[in-house]
Amino acid sequence: MIAYITGATSGIGEACANKFAAQGWNIVITGRRIERLESLKQEIQNKYAVEVLAQNYDLRNLEEVKRNIADLDDNWSKVDVLVNNAGLAVGKGPFQEGIYDDWERMIDTNLKGLIYVSRELIPRMIKNGKGHIINIASLAGIESYGGGNVYCATKHGVRALTRSMRIDLIHQGIKVSVVSPGAADTEFSLVRYKGDKEMADSTYEGYIPLRGEDIAESVFFMASQPAHVNIEEIFILPTAQASSTIFHRSN
Repeated sequence: MIAYITGATSGIGEACANKFAAQGWNIVITGRRIERLESLKQEIQNKYAVEVLAQNYDLRNLEEVKRNIADLDDNWSKVDVLVNNAGLAVGKGPFQEGIYDDWERMIDTNLKGLIYVSRELIPRMIKNGKGHIINIASLAGIESYGGGNVYCATKHGVRALTRSMRIDLIHQGIKVSVVSPGAADTEFSLVRYKGDKEMADSTYEGYIPLRGEDIAESVFFMASQPAHVNIEEIFILPTAQASSTIFHRSN
């Protein structure tokens, strides 16, 4: 079994890579940070008896996506599960004060990158007669919140794409699912606040957020169902979170 995991150099993607490998799956991991990608590959190969292929590319670049997926040889061409994990939030504030570059980065990564990778891998799944696409969305794709605007729009888009892909692929035997996590302590907030660690850490003060491993459990649960079962969506929150803006904080 082969899982293709985008954005594997940290957080949810890294946790998914470890989870699938621990269950004996061979994995393809992708990311822009070559050092972290190679380090993760070595770590997983040392820990588990599986094969790991690392592909270093920027999924916002269509030509790079096409080239890397075209380079998959026969040993790696039969991808069973695609985990579209790569995504980010950049900046937070009123729409009227939005920064175009932040918006472009989110749209290009969260939507276009997912679209590019899926479009290139789906024909291979159809040829193989099976496959499962698992998209990582967000609570922000279910309910919008102040300051989230374009990020929320991209994650709403991921959920809409999931449903549309499911309809388009139903007669091909391809499963399509989405996992929508709430607050998770990954690199999310550090990227959103552009390296401001104090601001990032304050996001999770007073409660226990989700970890990448928690979300990876849900992803693998979806992927490990029998062929006739497709879990379309899992919505997962920390116990201390009720909505995008309501938390029970201990201090």
